[in-house]
Amino acid sequence: SSLRLYKKTSGNGTLTLYLGKRDYVDHVQNVDPIEGVVKIDPAGLAGRKVFVKLACAFHYGREDLDVIGLSFRKDIWVKHIQLYPDAGHKPNLTPMHGCLLKKAGEQGHAFTFDIATNLPCSVTLQPGPDNAGKACGVDFEVKTYIATEADPEQKLDRKDIARMIIRKIQFAPDATGAPGPKADICKSFMMSDKPVHLQASLEKEIYYHGDPINVNIKVKNETSRTVTKIKITVEQTTDVVLYSADKYTKTILSQDFGETIDANSTFNKSLAITPLLAENKKKRGLALDGRLKDEDTNLASNTIIRAGMDKEVLGILVSYKIKVNLMVSSGGLLGGLTASDIQVELPLILMHPKPQGKLIVLPNK
Repeated sequence: SSLRLYKKTSGNGTLTLYLGKRDYVDHVQNVDPIEGVVKIDPAGLAGRKVFVKLACAFHYGREDLDVIGLSFRKDIWVKHIQLYPDAGHKPNLTPMHGCLLKKAGEQGHAFTFDIATNLPCSVTLQPGPDNAGKACGVDFEVKTYIATEADPEQKLDRKDIARMIIRKIQFAPDATGAPGPKADICKSFMMSDKPVHLQASLEKEIYYHGDPINVNIKVKNETSRTVTKIKITVEQTTDVVLYSADKYTKTILSQDFGETIDANSTFNKSLAITPLLAENKKKRGLALDGRLKDEDTNLASNTIIRAGMDKEVLGILVSYKIKVNLMVSSGGLLGGLTASDIQVELPLILMHPKPQGKLIVLPNK
């Protein structure tokens, strides 16, 4: 079969969880449903029931530390389904279910979860170099377990659980053709009656991770001073709105361009920058797109908020901005001592393009 299966078996071998994919796309209006199957061996249940749970949680700390109480996990949204004995969960069977049921055999029980549209996407805050594995962020987990009731008070025994982390991801909306952002400023200096005009703009609204970004810069220098260099920085702002209203701003790119603009002259040029995670691997607390194990990820995509959404539920909001600075020297004896700069800011949206085409999975004949 061309379908890649993901499966996890509980420690006692009684439950096996099957999923056909681990990435679920948030299309803004709706989210891909989670279609899975649990294979249940009733002989290992000793009169207990089997449930499957989908949880979206904010977590901090490693799983293996939760014994000592160092890990913190707060469920933002949870759903439980009883699979055995049958309590009436009858999902519409899809081709994906067909493939998974074929793998699981006679003891397979199909389930479907619909993810609420107002939940955050999977996002991870990069641990510091010395904190390997202590990631904090928002994740989604599908877990099947044996218990006498749904969501029991007492802690479940690990051997009675099979779980898998999945990701909820967003792709860039279709290009609207709207022009990119533009900002300008006009600044005068002491001892000079004429100003410097600076205008910066981007060619489009949305950029894809890893693509170069051309920043168009126009300068009209009417003063007697020289612009000695242009500096472009990109900042990521992470707003953790869950446990406190913390805002973190990290510089993810800072680049100097040795362009000089003489007194009484103009400048019009496009300067290219490419913000990459590879250049920021050691920055603690940087927001990344949610990761599964140690698969490579990238800088987090912007959080796209639809109208009327409750920000509280979103957990972690990510945004970017580009700052363009002109370093202006002062003429005369004091030279560099009275140098000053001129700055404008532009919002930046970084996302993944939608994959092309639709993948249709058919069960093997």
